[in-house]
Parts: sequence; C-alpha cells; structure tokens
Amino acid sequence: MGHLCQMIFYPEERLAIFIDGANLYSAARGLAFDIDYKRLLELFSSKGRLIRAFYYTALVEDQEYSPIRPLVDWLDYNGYSMVTKPTKEFTDALGRRRIKGNMDIELAIDMLEMAQYIDHAILFSGDGDFRRLVEAVQRRGVRVSVVSTIRSSPPMVSDDLRRQADNFIELQELAASIMRNHHAREEFHRPRTETVDDV
Repeated sequence: MGHLCQMIFYPEERLAIFIDGANLYSAARGLAFDIDYKRLLELFSSKGRLIRAFYYTALVEDQEYSPIRPLVDWLDYNGYSMVTKPTKEFTDALGRRRIKGNMDIELAIDMLEMAQYIDHAILFSGDGDFRRLVEAVQRRGVRVSVVSTIRSSPPMVSDDLRRQADNFIELQELAASIMRNHHAREEFHRPRTETVDDV
C-alpha cells in the first residue's frame, strides 16, 4: 500500500481541526477502535499551532437522556468548539422512524470562514460532498489533510475527496496515537439510531 499516512506538518503552521462526528465515529467503529479525543487533540497540538478544533454532531432533542450528551459536554470542556443542532425525526416510505441530522453546511461555513486565519485544515470525514469545500479552501491558500479510512469494508472515504486533499491520512495508522485504552472502557455511548443525510 506504500505511504498512505502522510503526516506532513510544519511547526509554524496554524492548524484547525474539523470533525464530522457521525462520520468519524462510523470510520473508527469500522476499524474496531474507540477514539480518545484528548489524545487526538494532543497529537495535533504537537504538530503545529492548533487554533481551533471543531466537532459537529446532531443531537436528538426532547429525550430525557441523549446517549451522546456526556461526550458533547466533555468535548466542550476539554478544548473543542462544539457545533450541534437538533435532529429531525421523520417516517420513511416504509413506515420506519428515521433521524435526519446533517452537519455538512455548518462545517463548510466554518472552514471557509477560518481559511483566512489558518495554513492547514484537517478534515475528519470521508464524505465526498466535501470535495468542493476542500477545493474552495485550497484556492484560498490553505492545505487540507483528510483523515478517514480505506481499510474498513466498505471503505469510508470517497475517492474524489481523497484525490482532492493535499494529504490523505489513514485513520488506522493514527489508531495507536489516538485510541482509547480499553480499561477506560466506553464512558460515552453513541446512539444506535439510523442517521440519513438530507435527500
């Protein structure tokens, strides 16, 4: 496979991290490990001047207890800029309850706004919809690394997105640096509801 994980960073670079929460969770689950978000922040803080770390997730409202709430609160207190919005619940054509919670627009706006303040954006997502965003940010002189996986089956990252990025970082090769040690097993649980993107 050769050099998949190109961790190309310069110490003077201003960095920002953009995490598509649902997409990263699925990618890590596909590789069978849990992410330690404190270690993730420490890893990238050591690579340059980390300006901001954004985490995007939809939250199910009107529930007594949302399984993702403890994670959201923890991230909020531990150096992440949280961007959340309520999910929309609907019934699909087959009568199944579905949840719709797409954060693409929020992430795209923030990355475009941050482009003038950073040298390098690190996007944790494999979603091909972000290809045009990556291209637009690159035109503003920002390097973009995409973190996702081609090692899961099916692969989580779209070929278009991977080709557009300046670097592709294979999530599995980061695992040793950012995985949660399993004796601290599952403090946070993600909801098991199906999520679909806006159609």
